[in-house]
Amino acid sequence: MVRHRTIMKNIKKIIPVMMAAALTCTAVPMAAHADGAKVVTIGANLTDEQRKSMYDYFGTTPEAVNTIEVNNADERKYMEGIASEAQIGNQTYSCSYVEPTTSGGIQVKVGNLTFVTSSMIASTLLTSGVENCNVVAAAPFEVSGTGALTGIMMAYEKASGETLSEEQKSAATEELVTTGALADAIGKEDAEKLMNEVKKEVIEKDLTDTDKIQDAITDAAKDSNITLTEEQMAQINSLMKNISQYDYDVKSLKKTLENLEGKAEDSGFFSNLWTSVKNFFTGGSDSSDGGIINDTKDEILGDNAVIDSTLESLGKDNNQEDNGDSEDEGGFWDKVTGFFKNLFGGSDDDSKEDAETEDNTENKEEAIPENSDGSEGTDNTGLDGNSNIDDVNPEGTENGINNAIEGTDADTPADINETNGDTSDNTGSGTDTTVTGTDTSTVNP
Repeated sequence: MVRHRTIMKNIKKIIPVMMAAALTCTAVPMAAHADGAKVVTIGANLTDEQRKSMYDYFGTTPEAVNTIEVNNADERKYMEGIASEAQIGNQTYSCSYVEPTTSGGIQVKVGNLTFVTSSMIASTLLTSGVENCNVVAAAPFEVSGTGALTGIMMAYEKASGETLSEEQKSAATEELVTTGALADAIGKEDAEKLMNEVKKEVIEKDLTDTDKIQDAITDAAKDSNITLTEEQMAQINSLMKNISQYDYDVKSLKKTLENLEGKAEDSGFFSNLWTSVKNFFTGGSDSSDGGIINDTKDEILGDNAVIDSTLESLGKDNNQEDNGDSEDEGGFWDKVTGFFKNLFGGSDDDSKEDAETEDNTENKEEAIPENSDGSEGTDNTGLDGNSNIDDVNPEGTENGINNAIEGTDADTPADINETNGDTSDNTGSGTDTTVTGTDTSTVNP
């Protein structure tokens, strides 16, 4: 048994090293490739100092990314007729940082945006036709953020080389404004949940009929214990009717919406294994780990900044200050072997447990004496945790005499003769002498 345990432990140690060595050859070239294009949008009305602070917050520089300046005319292109003049304003301060990805859905972090949330932006980006990307939207001081979506969509198109449908971009803007207005009335969390549930129902079941959409809204509101006015119901119905006419990848949409609700489904061991390996060596730009979101520096925005992220729904902590810069800890080889050790359960704690288990097993086998013919003796440890009586009281056994001692602590064997008198004189063939309730801890304190 001990030999088997030792072999398995050695295999457990060897597998991570072998796999790490096999993958290192291909991993290094992969890591050398640059990530997909990243684009920053800067509000046209920011000062030079404020612009610099936004690059600092994003954790990048103007030289490392492509930059687009967004002005009020750009925002009005999609917001006029949907948002109020007060919401549109005449200045543009919102900024964004966008990184297209190939999987993982849409992850968003916002800073200093008071009207819109990370969940609202992620959901509306789905409506615009985006399926996978990481986004940071922020301003150097508190703003409504209603115009942030415009800059994000512009950045995504430039970064990905993909042209989004103008109609879908308008629908996305309408959704953002509608959800924001609903949030003012019933609360942000309830508004986000309701809109996401209705949209998922409409797209997944291909609902285009007004009455069926109305039923979906009514059911979602009832399930969430939300009371809506007739005007609110009509606004949501009109929006969903508009959204229902476009084609969406249902799988991608469900993934992002479930991410926002914190219940992303497990895609299977081997799928997750490959994703983990790929993300480890490529920097993780293809997954839902947040990518550029992890580079943000919240302290730049001040202690009172309004911050929220869709990654919080997944229970992931992406605050750089909290996590520290693990990139510099240990060498490359340590990172590789450490990754596979953790993957296959070969952590230090596991190794310690294995060692303790093996030691206990070996001690147990040492406690079992061999018979005179060299064969393994009988293990009497099954008697309420007692060790073989020959180890406890070797003088008390003659001619096959069995001394079964109940309750004896095998870790602190005592001299039974000192505690209970001279029991070793009972020498008859086949005679059993039983000492009950002996607590050896009082014998050898």
